[in-house]
Amino acid sequence: MTANDPGSTRLPPRLEEAAHALQEDRIDAAEQLLKLQITEFPFDVRAMRMLADVAWRIGRADDAENLLRHALRITPGFAAARSQLATLLGRMGRPAEALPLLDQLFELDSEDIDHSRLKASTLARLGDFETAIALYEEVLARSPERAAVWISYGHILKTVGRLQEGIAAYRKAIDINPRLGAAWFNLANLKTFQFDEADRKAMRAALETPGLGDEDRFHLEFALGKAEHDAGETAQAFAHYAEGNALRRKHHPYDSRRIHQAVERSIEAFTAEFFASGAGGHEARDPIFVVGMPRAGSTLVEQILSSHSQVEGTSELADLPALAKRGTSYTDMLLNLTDEERTALGRQYVERTAVQRRTAKPYFVDKAPNNWLFVPFIHRILPNAKIIDARRHPLGCCFSNFRQHFARGQDFAYDLTDLGNYYSDYVRMMAHIDRLLPGRVHRVIYEKMVSDTEAEVRALLEHIGLEFEPACLSFYETKRAVRTPSSEQVRQPIYRGATDEWRPYEPFLGPLKEALGEVLDSYPEAPASFLQGIAAGR
Repeated sequence: MTANDPGSTRLPPRLEEAAHALQEDRIDAAEQLLKLQITEFPFDVRAMRMLADVAWRIGRADDAENLLRHALRITPGFAAARSQLATLLGRMGRPAEALPLLDQLFELDSEDIDHSRLKASTLARLGDFETAIALYEEVLARSPERAAVWISYGHILKTVGRLQEGIAAYRKAIDINPRLGAAWFNLANLKTFQFDEADRKAMRAALETPGLGDEDRFHLEFALGKAEHDAGETAQAFAHYAEGNALRRKHHPYDSRRIHQAVERSIEAFTAEFFASGAGGHEARDPIFVVGMPRAGSTLVEQILSSHSQVEGTSELADLPALAKRGTSYTDMLLNLTDEERTALGRQYVERTAVQRRTAKPYFVDKAPNNWLFVPFIHRILPNAKIIDARRHPLGCCFSNFRQHFARGQDFAYDLTDLGNYYSDYVRMMAHIDRLLPGRVHRVIYEKMVSDTEAEVRALLEHIGLEFEPACLSFYETKRAVRTPSSEQVRQPIYRGATDEWRPYEPFLGPLKEALGEVLDSYPEAPASFLQGIAAGR
């Protein structure tokens, strides 16, 4: 067995150095070492696997997938690469493609407990929650001291509405490792959960642990921020949120100019002439897209719709952005699509999302909020799909994002200025759509939904073409899996207090207000200057 053999327990010196760099988040150093290793040893599959990890961390998911597939072509029995590829596909929103890889892993070693854990998480992504729960229980029966598995188990229990069992699972993880920040944060992320003073004391002690890693630290900061918020300690809460966000931003730098430029390109490219040209697009009427800012009420809208006898909720799906970002730039791709290609892409979306559907209901909801950027794409490939824009007061919405640690995909949320810029770009893009495609998007204003729920629900259903059903008003009684941070909130009647939760923090929100500018003053409408600029072609 050679030093470069995947079965070897020893790493060559360069790979050991790269592994150490990865542990310290020195990504550039690790990448250089691994590329040098592959240049000298083109068949070093362990170096390929490590470089795939680097590629994923810096946002090059396609490169990561290609590296892992190449490693498996060289060494088909490399179980670690097969497992990593299955994990990657799940994170990329392609869990159905991961299942055959998992079957192959079980053929290689049916007793490996990590294979069962990975299959459970994959099944959960596919919405097969009961089978996933059973698998997690098998894993925990064999290895009850694995705190990370207790967290995954708690998360899926919470998702299906077994809240107290989920809390107990998170508590079990904390009993095993009191410094495990993710366990504390998942309790905080229940939103309706209240920490007691003993919990606050335990989290403060955990933060004082020498050598505590950044991942545990930022999870603890967000969790303790929630605990101090619930206790009414506004200044302390904001300090913890700010520290958690700073740590998160350290590992996930963000350049707000990228989204701003994408919006500018879209407004310039997608003109009235563009929308009037050509035909094509798949005729499907079943998709209902709920777009907007995260933490703006999209889960509430989905829960209301999913309480209707004709609508199924499927949560936040990754399929639309995956189709929109293929090949060249998004705007160039959409501008150059033929009628046949638009129809084919619409069909692909419907086929890809079918794996997430569990009923024969004629409509389903895809509530990935960031799809607001792809509304022109939705309109061209699925002209009969319904589009709902969930909008919330910019200070309430943005500060709620600042208080929320997102697992991935919302890097703008870790800085108040970035949040204000992102919200402004979202409003500008939707104003462009409203002007060129009036009535195409139905807007749900969160504060109106809270204050006059029945009127807003009736208007929402009318836009979709559905008859009113009383169950939509008692949405909190609907039994379904909810995977987002608002899962427990939407299992309760409308909560009116959230509309003003930002007010005690207003003294700290200066950078957010400055970035929002006139968007804050004009809410819930778009600023007149946005509309004037769009009309003038700017």
